[in-house]
Amino acid sequence: MSTETAQAVLEVDLAAVVANWRSLCAAHPSGAVAGVVKADAYGLGAVAVVRALYAAGCRHFFVAYLNEAAPLRPVAPEAMIAVLSGPIAGTEGAYVADRLTPVLGSLQEIARWQGLGPAILHVDTGMARLGIAPTELASVPTDLDLLYVMTHLVAAEEPDDPANERQRLRFAAARAVLPAAASSFANSSGIFLGPPFASNLARPGAALYGINPTPGRANPMRPVVRLLARVLAVRDVPAGTGVGYNGTWVAARDSRIATAAAGYADGYHRTLSNTATACFDGAPVPLVGRVSMDLTTFDVTDHPGVRPGSWLELIGPSQPPDALAVTAGTNGYEILTSLGRRFSRMYLPA
Repeated sequence: MSTETAQAVLEVDLAAVVANWRSLCAAHPSGAVAGVVKADAYGLGAVAVVRALYAAGCRHFFVAYLNEAAPLRPVAPEAMIAVLSGPIAGTEGAYVADRLTPVLGSLQEIARWQGLGPAILHVDTGMARLGIAPTELASVPTDLDLLYVMTHLVAAEEPDDPANERQRLRFAAARAVLPAAASSFANSSGIFLGPPFASNLARPGAALYGINPTPGRANPMRPVVRLLARVLAVRDVPAGTGVGYNGTWVAARDSRIATAAAGYADGYHRTLSNTATACFDGAPVPLVGRVSMDLTTFDVTDHPGVRPGSWLELIGPSQPPDALAVTAGTNGYEILTSLGRRFSRMYLPA
């Protein structure tokens, strides 16, 4: 479907993704910087993102699950593609066939993988999800073929949280008793915690896609995403008219209501009902009534230029994902990864 006939368009600026990666490389001089492209590159399209980053020189990528990895091998033929969740029993052959790197997080996974090739070892230093527990470190085989030992920061977006220093010390202690290997430590926010959190390989995800890795400070990343919804209808309603399901918004004056082609089935959260704004020609347009599955309504009384076929900007420079997340009661990660497949995707070239 062309954008001319699309009901909604998601623009992804691949040049901005590459620029963000390069900025993160500059902020992490101690070692390489990977691209975390799990969840379809946070909803933006992993194949397109990996192709752009690989062309720019990125040679390390991380996904969450095995089925996310295989489609990336053709566009990143010489890159390390690592799977964070670890190999489920019986899938080891698929890792070998596609030259994928498992992230091993249990002694059972280590035993199944031993002798099949290089791997990454995940050490739990405080997240309590995946990873080798401190009590298991002595049982890790000394001849395990390791590319990296990694851990995952719990609260890196909060620089003053004492959990960061606790994890740094636990990681150092774990590495002291494990087979010698390079280290992988910082996530997006961890890169900005400074030299104590430096390692041989950083693993940013959200920052690549424009999410602010330094909450409370200016965003050092370039915006990547712009979401536009087409206006399908504009109608005049008299004062006192309820709009949308259950009439949760009632016009206080004679009003013009624009119905736009996006709803919670597209990841435009229902919690935005009666609170969010869109943007038209640089001006805010209030969302009124409930966000429904396929449609959302906006009060365009003060915007006479809005007509059927106009575009409303739901995410973009005027309202980045982080700002929309505050209104929705979530975070920018969920805003991006919720974006639905019905949008026509447009990739601005790197």
